[in-house]
Amino acid sequence: MSAAGRVVVVGGGIIGTMYCLMALEAGFEVVHVERDIEPRGASVRNFGLVWVGGRAAGPELALALRARRLWEEIALRVDGLHFRPAGPLTVAGSAAELRMMEQAARQDDAGIRQWQLLSAESARGLCPELSERSAGALYCGRDAVVEPRLAVNTLREHLRRQRGYSWASGREVVLLGERKVKDEHGEWFAGDRVLLCTGAQGVGLVAPHLGGPRVRRVRLQMLQTEPYPGTLGPALADCDSMRYYPAYDAGALAWLPPQAPIARSFAAQLLLVQRVDGCLTFGDTHDYDEPFPFDLEEEIYRYLLDRAAAVLRQPVPRVQRRWAGVYSETIEKRSELYWREEVLPGVEVVSGVGGRGMTCAPAIAEQSVAWLSGNTPAARPDAHLGLPERVSAGTASTTATEEP
Repeated sequence: MSAAGRVVVVGGGIIGTMYCLMALEAGFEVVHVERDIEPRGASVRNFGLVWVGGRAAGPELALALRARRLWEEIALRVDGLHFRPAGPLTVAGSAAELRMMEQAARQDDAGIRQWQLLSAESARGLCPELSERSAGALYCGRDAVVEPRLAVNTLREHLRRQRGYSWASGREVVLLGERKVKDEHGEWFAGDRVLLCTGAQGVGLVAPHLGGPRVRRVRLQMLQTEPYPGTLGPALADCDSMRYYPAYDAGALAWLPPQAPIARSFAAQLLLVQRVDGCLTFGDTHDYDEPFPFDLEEEIYRYLLDRAAAVLRQPVPRVQRRWAGVYSETIEKRSELYWREEVLPGVEVVSGVGGRGMTCAPAIAEQSVAWLSGNTPAARPDAHLGLPERVSAGTASTTATEEP
């Protein structure tokens, strides 16, 4: 066993994989357990956006800023993540939307987020594929993109080449013990610390430990097209994203016309990212009421396709695949960033990260591993480290500041 000790991580998604990376680099031996042969959850069913600009001021923004830096550092030593600064441009389709963006660009923390208000001409200079109908855009220089269908597996393959890491896939954990877990084959995995990062799983072992009414599940719908003939550069969003993300002045939302009924019923926003192969990934929707439907809703896809057609200069390519995904989030998203709790001595559940998972996973993992290494005296293993007063543990501060 490593001199630092052994960590058992259950869950092969982006949160669990980042825990493994941080723990291994801190000198721990790591055992990584995953119920599927490879991850199939929200970690591979998202945009791959490292989305800083829309995060709420304070602890959430601080966590996202730290994570953004970590993603860039990790990409320097792990090939195949396809990390790239890529916007987004939040596109204004009307004078009212542009006025709201002007208000956002005047916020006190606009410089920290690297928000820039762009004229229609300047926006098309950054993204030549932007439609002539755009009235301008808000650009966020802090944001970035990775490839979601590649990132988790790429990180895992990097880990498998390192000494001290072992991968156990196709293993369903069925029993918890102090500092250990047991799979359905009867094998125990023991360590100094066990981290349960089981994503949106709402049944079985983790169900009693998800904070009761504090954590809920959310269903989203997305799609991907065939390759687009042009190069977008930045990711694109429509102004509905400003209704959804907490960074924007809620009072200024009154300047916008009512959201389209179909978009409102699905809590939809247009997010659009070009993949490294030229295809376009876009969505997304939010369904909070379980049981979720098992089929996909074509009406909202038609709406999103129409929105994309209004944003892009060239026709939207043929759709080649559609999918749905489910993730968990804390219900009080602005007061709790994620749920973390010790459920048995040496066994923690980490859940409720919500739409922050792809963005904030490196910083969340860094905080926990810093505590394991004895570098975070203020944090206790039984503390809910997703709460703002605890987010200052590790390297993220409760006040967002400009990073050099």
